Amino acid sequence: QVQLVESGGGLVQAGGSLRLSCAASGPTLWGYIMGWFRQAPGKEREFVAAIRWSTGNTVYADSVNGRFTMSRDNAKNTVYLQMNSLKPDDTAVFYCAATRAALIPRNRQGYDYWGQGTQVTVSS
Repeated sequence: QVQLVESGGGLVQAGGSLRLSCAASGPTLWGYIMGWFRQAPGKEREFVAAIRWSTGNTVYADSVNGRFTMSRDNAKNTVYLQMNSLKPDDTAVFYCAATRAALIPRNRQGYDYWGQGTQVTVSS
C-alpha cells in the first residue's frame, strides 16, 4: 500500500513559480509510475505529468509542457513538480498519484493510489 502526501501549494502571482512535493511511503517505488493531476472547480481531474521511477522518463500534458518539470529523489522517496510561468488557468487542486501499470497512464483510472491534494492558486 503506497501512501502519498503532497505539499508546497499556495498563492502565487501570474508568472511566478511554485514547487510541489509528494512524499511516498510504503513499498519501494522502483516499479511504479508517479503522476500529477489537477482539478479546477467544476472541471474534471486532468493529467499534468508523470515519471517512471526506474528510468526517470517523464511525460507532460501539452498545456504545461515547457513550463512544468517533474523529477524524483530516490533517497527521499519524493517526487516534485516544479511549476514556472504560472497562469491563472493553472489554479486547481493538485494531486499526486501512483501506479504499477506497464505504460504511463494519462487518465485518472490508470492510477491506484492518491494523495489528499494541495491547492494552487494563481492570481492575475
